[in-house]
Amino acid sequence: MQNRSMKMLGVSAALVLGLTACSGGGAGSDGGDDAGGGDAAPEDMTVGVAMPTQTYERWLNDGASVEEGLEELGYTADLQFADDDIPTQQQQIDQMITQEYDALIIASIDGSALTSQLDAAAAADIPVISYDRLLTNSENVDFYVTFDNFAVGQEQANALLYGLGVFDENFEEADDAPEETLNVELFAGSLDDNNARFFWDGAMDVLEPYIEDGTLAVPSGQTTIEQAATQRWEQETAQERMENLLTSDYAGDEELHGVLSPADPLSRGIINALRSDGMGDTIEDGLPIVTGQDAEIASVSLIAEGVQHSTIFKDTRNLADEAVSAADAFLNGEEPEANDTESYDNGSAVIPSYLLPVEMILEENYEEILVESDFYTEEQVESGQQ
Repeated sequence: MQNRSMKMLGVSAALVLGLTACSGGGAGSDGGDDAGGGDAAPEDMTVGVAMPTQTYERWLNDGASVEEGLEELGYTADLQFADDDIPTQQQQIDQMITQEYDALIIASIDGSALTSQLDAAAAADIPVISYDRLLTNSENVDFYVTFDNFAVGQEQANALLYGLGVFDENFEEADDAPEETLNVELFAGSLDDNNARFFWDGAMDVLEPYIEDGTLAVPSGQTTIEQAATQRWEQETAQERMENLLTSDYAGDEELHGVLSPADPLSRGIINALRSDGMGDTIEDGLPIVTGQDAEIASVSLIAEGVQHSTIFKDTRNLADEAVSAADAFLNGEEPEANDTESYDNGSAVIPSYLLPVEMILEENYEEILVESDFYTEEQVESGQQ
C-alpha cells in the first residue's frame, strides 16, 4: 500500500516555502530562444487570461493574481471569465488570437473543447500556458502549471482516515482505531476536468486497501469515478446526490461515518444534505467526516466551527506566480523550466509541467497555515466571507 504520511504541521509548509523561494528556478528560468516576443518591451505586449467561471471563489482569486502579476511586469493583461459556458470561452480565446495577443494563459472549462483554438494559437506563434486544468488532445500546449493533483487526492483520503480515527495525528495507522467497519461514500469531480481523475486516483490509492480489508465499506456500492462524478463541480448536484444516497442506503439503521468530497462547494452541498437529514450540526454531535479542497473561506469557516472536517489548501498565489513566470519566459524568447516532464500526457503529447505542493487544513492548523500567511484574516474566517 502506498500511503504518504504527512507529519501535519511541518513537512508540507516547508515544501511550500522551499518551492516559493526558488520559484525563479521554475517557470521563467533559462532555455531556448525560439518562443515569444523576443525584443519587444512588456508594455507593448498583451497576455490573454481565460478563466472558467466567476461562480467559484478560487477562480476569481486566481484571475486577479495572474492579472496583477502580469501588470507588475509591465504587460497588459486581458482577464476574461466564461461563466462555465464552453462556447463563450471558445469565442473569448478566438478573439484573443484574432487580436494577436502575445501569450495565452488558459484555465479551461472542458480541457478537450479548445483544440481548434490551440491550433490557431500555434499557427500564430502564440505560446499557450495551461493553467491548473490540463488542455487535452492537442500537441499545441507549451507549458502546464498546476499542483501535485495526485497528492491532493492522497491528502483528502489521509484526512478522511484521520477524521475517522483510522490514522493518528502522524497519519499512521492508529493503535486505537475503531474495530467496526466504517461506512463512507465517495464523490468525484467533473469528468471533463482532467484533474478530477488525478484527485480520484490519488484518493483511491490510499482508500482501496482499507475498503478491501473491510476497514471501510461503501454501502451504496458506487465506487467508480463515473458513478461518483459531479458535473461542473456543482454544489447543488452534490447535495442532490447525497440526499439520494441517504434515502436509498441509510433509511434504516445504517450509519454513515464519512464522505470523500473532492472540493469545497461539493462539501458544503453534502453537509447541507447531512444536516437536513438530522445527522448533527457539528462533528462533535454526530455529523459525518467530510473532506474538501481549495480552502474556500466559507469552508474554512465551517472547519473552524467543527462542521467540515478538512480541506486541501493550494496556494494559488504561488500558482499565479508560476504562470506569470512562464509567460514572461516565453515572451523573452526563453523556455520555462519544468519540474515534471513525465506525468501529464494530454492525449497528444506529454506537456512539460511545473507542479506545486499542497497542504491539508484542519481545525487545529488553519490559523497557522492560512491566517499567519495572510491568505485570510481571522475576521474573514469568523464571518465566512472575504
